Amino acid sequence: MNVLALTILISSCLAGVFIACFAAEIRRARRTSPERDSLLPLDLDPETPRTGKTLL
Repeated sequence: MNVLALTILISSCLAGVFIACFAAEIRRARRTSPERDSLLPLDLDPETPRTGKTLL
């Protein structure tokens, strides 16, 4: 009987983790979209000069 209780406990914990991750993914998906993400720059290096001049 202890094995059955342990199995139910572990299953419940795994289901809780899944539900929490699923809710976080749904919440994140509302704030952003794949189309918007594809338009974001890939490298946000603050050390790069933005004036167009090259430093030698």
